[in-house]
Amino acid sequence: VQLVESGGGLVQPGGALTLSCAASGFTFSSYPMKWFRHAPGKERELVALINSAGSYTYYSVSVKGRFTISRNNAKNTMYLRMNSLKPEDTAIYYCNADIEKASSWGQGTQVTVSS
Repeated sequence: VQLVESGGGLVQPGGALTLSCAASGFTFSSYPMKWFRHAPGKERELVALINSAGSYTYYSVSVKGRFTISRNNAKNTMYLRMNSLKPEDTAIYYCNADIEKASSWGQGTQVTVSS
């Protein structure tokens, strides 16, 4: 199993970014996928979840209405569109999948929101 995040960077408050998570080594279309984030001094937070078909999504209160999770099962890729970014969104963002009772994580991508 391999999960590779990309798309992070430095953005000004109010800006937007789209993160990608490229998956391999498992049947991507069969599993729900999640985005987590971890900011310094804070606990890891579940940001968003999407079911295997892409027909159900969940968002944390802190990002609901600003972030959109999606997936393209033909491309084995999950996305996180982040709009109206705030300094408090600064964190390392990770994609995650629970496969066969084992939790798999990517290496993370840094998102920094600062003027």
